[in-house]
Amino acid sequence: MSQPSTLPPAHSEEINVAFPANHVLLLTLNRPKSLNAMTPRMTADLERILDWFETESQLWVVIVTGAGRIFCAGADLKAWNDDQQRGDTNEQKRIAVDMHGFGSISRRQSIKPMIAAVVGGAYGGGMEILLNCDLVIASEGAKFALPEVKRGVVAVQGGIPRLARIAGHQLASEMLLLGRTIDAADAKTRFGFVNDVVPASKVLPVALATAAQIIANSPDAVQSTKECLLLAQRHADLQDVVTRHAGSVPSTRVYKGVNIKEGLKAFTEKRTPVWTNPAKL
Repeated sequence: MSQPSTLPPAHSEEINVAFPANHVLLLTLNRPKSLNAMTPRMTADLERILDWFETESQLWVVIVTGAGRIFCAGADLKAWNDDQQRGDTNEQKRIAVDMHGFGSISRRQSIKPMIAAVVGGAYGGGMEILLNCDLVIASEGAKFALPEVKRGVVAVQGGIPRLARIAGHQLASEMLLLGRTIDAADAKTRFGFVNDVVPASKVLPVALATAAQIIANSPDAVQSTKECLLLAQRHADLQDVVTRHAGSVPSTRVYKGVNIKEGLKAFTEKRTPVWTNPAKL
């Protein structure tokens, strides 16, 4: 199994880092007694590790999961209450300048695929994290909620626009305005933000199998495709998206790189292609 060319950044015990397969980074939120509620230290760890992941050419996919019985329960409300009672009024400014959002994931615009492996469910910011992942594998009976309005706060870390785009206004309103909890079956069939529902013991294996399917494809083509998906979120006009994508750096890397030659040659020779790590952008 190939390893990254450099070591991951130093991090606390609140995040477990592993490399379970070639080209795959596995990040486990590791505060199971607190239902993996996000802390500033956990956020800082995730930011450093994911920024490193973006530049590590041997890593093509990241899987995010949680230790214990819940993927992530969102923000640490006790700590949030302490801040509010002290009169902290800087939260709006912090949100506005934070490029990556809750847990350094909920608004991160990565061109590398991100998979959420969700056991038990996700709430609040944890839900906002998985809404920004490209693929979501959930356990049977998992629960999902954006209950912020029940606590006098708002799902401002990217959850509102992402859910509205995925589910549509009316279904998104069920979760956002009512604070309603839904189960994994509804998350897949009605709301559309879960790709697969499996027994809890199968969540991580299925996530790894999904990552393997991605890795079987050209990493140049995958990352350029992800760039186009991100552009489609930002721009409504189809021609505008196509034009911007055609001129993008990831697109240039596809057509000027070695993997396009390998993919086409392997097709004509009726063999499996052997991909090369993408050139650094």
